Amino acid sequence: MENCWISSFTLFTAAISRRFDWIRAHCFEEIVAMDGRGGSFVAVRRISQDHSHSAEVVAGSGAWIGKGLSCVCAQRRESDARLSFDLTPSQEECLQKLQRRIEANYDSSNPEHQEALRALWNASFPGEELRDLISEQWKEMGWQGKDPATDFRGGGFISLENLLFFATTFPKSFQDLLQKQEGNRAMWEYPFAVAGVNITFMLIQMLDLEAVKPRTLAGAVFLKLLAENESAFDILYCITFKLMDQQWLAMNASYMDFNTVMKSTQHELQKQLLLLEDITRIEDMPYYSLLQ
Repeated sequence: MENCWISSFTLFTAAISRRFDWIRAHCFEEIVAMDGRGGSFVAVRRISQDHSHSAEVVAGSGAWIGKGLSCVCAQRRESDARLSFDLTPSQEECLQKLQRRIEANYDSSNPEHQEALRALWNASFPGEELRDLISEQWKEMGWQGKDPATDFRGGGFISLENLLFFATTFPKSFQDLLQKQEGNRAMWEYPFAVAGVNITFMLIQMLDLEAVKPRTLAGAVFLKLLAENESAFDILYCITFKLMDQQWLAMNASYMDFNTVMKSTQHELQKQLLLLEDITRIEDMPYYSLLQ
């Protein structure tokens, strides 16, 4: 009887394994890329069979689902060897503070979050009154629907903070991107706000910011910058947004090229961080000059 049970279980697991292989082959795309140290990371996303439905990000934590777009989020193989960098007390404190921001979900019933959302509208469309926090007006900014809270689920409250920081700290650069004022634009452009949430999520994954201490050289370089300026993540977000748009224009991209552009942006950003290992200020990054 025991042998029969083992045999049945073996057949069952084999069938499950074959089914998983089929699903993986037909429903998911696995993107393998090399990092700056010769290691590899894997980004996996569901291949939408019907473009009227959303693509689903299945790699990494806190996966965000975007209509027609999926976040390019890196997730290293468990078998890959990881470096480990010790932190100074100042770096550790700054990382923990940033992690608390990352962990905070957007709460539509929280007055502070509501006020931040109103502030984002006012900074984005000065002079145009927002009729309600849930409004069709939000689509003008590139949200999927009339309630931005739906899109914040993957990026959390920090993705709203990033957009608000961008809008108030570098208003010209923000407006140039929001209004698509630079370059020859595609007929089908990327939705501004949705792209912003993707960028927040991509940076968190790329820099491995949910780990106790950095496990990549790029992450270690960033934490050095963070210790010098607690707004380093927000500034890097603004730099990345401008860089992404620059890549978009250079590639003559259209809506369906968004993931390719994001991967190119991530690669360029990682390369810059690795080449600038000796810098101590986020403002010393060459791409900082993109911001106005």
